[in-house]
Amino acid sequence: MLTHPDRVLFPDAGITKGDVAAYYEAVADWILPHLADRPLTLKQCAPDVVHCRYLRHAGERVPTGVRTIEVQEQRKRGTYMVVDSLPALLALVQRYIIEYHTWQATASRLEQPDRIVLDLDPGDDVPWSAVVNAAKMLRSVCKALKLESWLKTTGGKGLHVVVPFRPEHGWDTCLAFARAVATQVMTQDPRLYTISTAHRDQRRQQILIDYLRNARTATAVCAYSIRARPAATVSVPLDWEELTRSLNPKRWTVKTVPARLKRLRRDPWADYWRTKQRLSAAALAAIGAAVA
Repeated sequence: MLTHPDRVLFPDAGITKGDVAAYYEAVADWILPHLADRPLTLKQCAPDVVHCRYLRHAGERVPTGVRTIEVQEQRKRGTYMVVDSLPALLALVQRYIIEYHTWQATASRLEQPDRIVLDLDPGDDVPWSAVVNAAKMLRSVCKALKLESWLKTTGGKGLHVVVPFRPEHGWDTCLAFARAVATQVMTQDPRLYTISTAHRDQRRQQILIDYLRNARTATAVCAYSIRARPAATVSVPLDWEELTRSLNPKRWTVKTVPARLKRLRRDPWADYWRTKQRLSAAALAAIGAAVA
């Protein structure tokens, strides 16, 4: 049961806890495949999105329906939460969970990632057109390696380019591959692109190609997750044809995404779920990445 449904979590947008629950219920069929069987890092916001904290490990009181798994970390074992159902999703909303961030591997194949996520994070002075070009360049690099990629917004100014593959390699190999792809794009224009995680103030005119989302225990925001930002924006999967210079990624919010999904004739990521492409040794060698 959802308590305090009228509590306002997004003051600027007037969005309540009940609205958040209604959104996740409306998009459940879309978000659950992206969440299923993946360890999570969560963002909890209470009493509103001005006051948030990240939760990596499950506490002593795990909500009913939320699965947990034990993960060996560098110095200890951590208990991670996994959401496989709508009741589990809503149970976390009851605990004021707004954002869902997923591993690049599933709990059932924890040591073999099944994708890489390349996060394009633009500095404050970077125009949207440059972010669009960067995403298309990443796609071209992947295509040259005979790898298809998929696209989504981050809920902010950035984009995620996602490359799924069969879970056949370890974390080190996948991270090396992600770094190599990012580096290849960076070398095209080192003034615009960087792979250094310097403070945003030091890269106001650069786009960070963040490949570190692919390290073990690292995460990326889940598709269809709300972001804990004033307008309640959402990370939305796109068709590549939708990526234009006139696109405004902030148009998709808690209030607008359910209507978008009703209008869609086809899931932009339909082929993502069916792909059987492989991160082959030939692809790794071609890009200059080390093979584990």
